[in-house]
Amino acid sequence: MRIRRPLSIRAPRPAATVALLLATTAAWPQSRPPEPQDGAVVGLADLPASLAVDRPPLNFYGVSGAVDTPTADGQLDGDLSVTVASFAGITRTTLSFQFAPRIQGSFRYSRFADLNYEGFDDYYDRSFDVSLQLLKERRYLPALKIGLQDFVGTGLFSGEYLVATKNIGPVKVSAGLGWGRFAGLNDIGSPFGGREESDVGRGGEFNAGEWFRGPASPFASVMYRPTDRLTLMAEYSSDAYEVETGNARLASDALFERESDFNFGASYRVNESLALGAYWLYGSELGVNVNLTLNPNRPPVRGSLDPAPGAVIARPDRAALPAAYTTAWVGRDSVRTAATEALEEDLDAQGITLEAIALDGDAVTVRVRNRRYNVAAQAVGRTARALTRTMPPSVETFRIVPSPDGLPASEIVLRRSDLEALVNAPDAEAQLLAVTGLNDAVPLVDANVNGDVFPRFDWSIGPYVRNSYFDPDAPLRIGAGLRLAASYEPVPGLVFAGAVTKKVVGNLDDAGREQTDSNLPAVRTSLPIYEREGDPGLERLTGAYYFRPGENLYARATAGYLERMFAGVSGEVLWKRVDSRLGLGAEVNWAKQRAPDLGLGLADGSDGVDEYDVVTGHLSAYYQFDGGYQAQLDVGRYLAGDVGATLSIDRTFANGWTVGAFATKTDVSSEDFGEGSFDKGIRFSIPLAWFTGSASQRRIGTTLRPVTRDGGARLSVPGRLYGKVVDWHRADLEDEWGRVWR
Repeated sequence: MRIRRPLSIRAPRPAATVALLLATTAAWPQSRPPEPQDGAVVGLADLPASLAVDRPPLNFYGVSGAVDTPTADGQLDGDLSVTVASFAGITRTTLSFQFAPRIQGSFRYSRFADLNYEGFDDYYDRSFDVSLQLLKERRYLPALKIGLQDFVGTGLFSGEYLVATKNIGPVKVSAGLGWGRFAGLNDIGSPFGGREESDVGRGGEFNAGEWFRGPASPFASVMYRPTDRLTLMAEYSSDAYEVETGNARLASDALFERESDFNFGASYRVNESLALGAYWLYGSELGVNVNLTLNPNRPPVRGSLDPAPGAVIARPDRAALPAAYTTAWVGRDSVRTAATEALEEDLDAQGITLEAIALDGDAVTVRVRNRRYNVAAQAVGRTARALTRTMPPSVETFRIVPSPDGLPASEIVLRRSDLEALVNAPDAEAQLLAVTGLNDAVPLVDANVNGDVFPRFDWSIGPYVRNSYFDPDAPLRIGAGLRLAASYEPVPGLVFAGAVTKKVVGNLDDAGREQTDSNLPAVRTSLPIYEREGDPGLERLTGAYYFRPGENLYARATAGYLERMFAGVSGEVLWKRVDSRLGLGAEVNWAKQRAPDLGLGLADGSDGVDEYDVVTGHLSAYYQFDGGYQAQLDVGRYLAGDVGATLSIDRTFANGWTVGAFATKTDVSSEDFGEGSFDKGIRFSIPLAWFTGSASQRRIGTTLRPVTRDGGARLSVPGRLYGKVVDWHRADLEDEWGRVWR
């Protein structure tokens, strides 16, 4: 028996994401009646008189702050907040995420009603912020934070700041120095040199050489908390609001009169997730602020609606009953068949499929497919428990091989005696982790393949929702309807799958901005044509083969209608050791643009879509850091024929929440790319189990791009390898191991 070094123990990673935007994405779960288990289930409505968490207020920019100025506070680690703030015809909608205990990132979409600015009656603006808490507050020292506002947007809100915050009993005092947008009034000079006059509309350029340059102005705020729910605040703001008051270099109508440097307000936290605020701004305007905050560590349903796991059945004492441990049964087919059938039935009731089994006198290897649990460690634990209930007493070693889409991902090795001894131990998770082995999966020798599993046919029907964001004519467009999906798997690893959709309601086909002013092929900007013409439509129809070409190697070959806009052929190879944080991959694709009616045809120049085909490919590197952080670098050729790289940073929490950001830069110039200069965005994905308390592999999520253009667009291929196997490797299993007994 080859068992590599045991899994090590690391601190569990925290958690994170939003529901407001998520409600417009992905499919609903298949319903099934809840099966309660012991333990309380608590909803958001069941709130104590005092709050269990203490969240600093979010200001009108959706970041930690008072009314309109920032503070040096951080939100709770993993907090994902949506803030909607409005005054004087200005509405800011901000998505903020506490990416790390000291790092907060934000994406903001702002509307200026009747501003008449740069040729628009209503002006819309997109911006990104990031801040770093340099120092945590101590007994005699304030917290200190540095921040960049609108550092990669149009420049309308661009500014930088350094702010300090100190709590003195129920009073919070903050003072800071700001540049750019924060330095409109009463500046103290330019301590770090001059700054070019703001060029609003430049869009997507970093302009790092201008950060912390030009005039600097002080700002300050005071907040008082008479109760744990109510916060009163006053601030001095140095923001001149030149555009909004009609005093900018470029002509605009005045939205309000700025009559004072002081703002006042009150924020009331209704519960742990919802806060409301009312404010008097700049001596002339009434404003309101609403923010909703979710945190992965605090699900709306506390506890579980799933049935409790079956018991670990202990064997009789070997010294007292040695005959029970005989291996004479090995030669008896009836015993082997009975054990296999009992295991298959036990696992199937828990949403786990037994695909194959190799059973001998002292060890069993099972290849299983997890159909239900969004946390891999929970599926491992349920499988191990079932083995204790069904295997003959002489079987001591359990080898569990998870097989997503027939692709053996790893081999988890547990000793039955450890399960029996530790199931009721106070620190059972940590002790079991220390004695669990993890190997690369190898082909099963003398295995019995479950004839009831293959060929396998699955189908589902349910709702779908697709979104389009940030079109100035309609900032949010939604299309909703029904999706019929099916898959057929004749043998392990060979999967034929497809889906058709029929729109029921929505306005995605009303978008009129598909024409691009770039010189690139319209590989993404022609999407509105597909929305208009492709209903009903064949969303995808593919055949894929997953296999293991060698040790630590995984491979995939896919052909068919890969996505809504392209058909083609795709091949991928991934190198990933089960105990390594590093993964390396290579992918090559040939893609041809589909006809916009989303039938079986390909584009031929009619219906506004030109005939187009391209060879794309990427070399990829993946690395998992502590705390659930992962970096991915993809270098290669994109759909429009441009060459460049994409850097992605994601944070995945132990319960499956994922929040991340990405940026792509290719050899396409900013001018040819068009609005936005380069592709970038944020994405998040939440397991439905977090909302419902019932195990499910369904997820909801979305990707937010300031603008969708043709440069840096990558082919969307279903079933890429890294996401299939990484859950079953060391880093992810260790992070999720707390669920192994559940």
